[in-house]
Amino acid sequence: MLRAAYSLIELLLCLGLTVVVSGVAAPGLMAARDAVRADGATEYLSSLLHGTRMEALKRRAHVAVRFEDEADGYWMALYLDGDGNGVRSADIASGTDRLLRPRERLDHQYPDVSFGLAPGVPDVDGAPAGDNADPIRVGRSRMLSFGPLGTSSSGTVYLHGRGRRQAAVRVLGATGRVRSLRFDFALNQWVSR
Repeated sequence: MLRAAYSLIELLLCLGLTVVVSGVAAPGLMAARDAVRADGATEYLSSLLHGTRMEALKRRAHVAVRFEDEADGYWMALYLDGDGNGVRSADIASGTDRLLRPRERLDHQYPDVSFGLAPGVPDVDGAPAGDNADPIRVGRSRMLSFGPLGTSSSGTVYLHGRGRRQAAVRVLGATGRVRSLRFDFALNQWVSR
């Protein structure tokens, strides 16, 4: 009985083709992975802010997301107003306004995505941004606070992913509406997501 077999040359040819095809496909797969991470981080931050607003409505109290800048990057934390005067840095320090859930880092869940505005990208209002532009534009307190009536403080938070991935999450104070945008590098402008 004769058995069909592959010659060494045929196996090497197949292996060579596999390596070439993999090498051609890898950059596209890496770019797709980076896009998914950046989009996921933007959606996560938007959902966190929506959830914070709902928490404020449910508890009938102010609830805030505080962005804490430390040497290793930005941390996010949710705080509940403990004395009816809004979430304040002094009340957080004294323990009056308490932490609702553990602090977290966005880049721990979405590697290669950080808070930032890429050099040369203007902010959402059209002002040119410098290389050291602050990515957390929510006021000196570094908090986005949501009230028991659905209103909030206003601000914009910028996210930057690998490659040409730039997003912004905006909160509009009077309505508490959360809006996500992305920067379209081809059009050189911000567009809604």
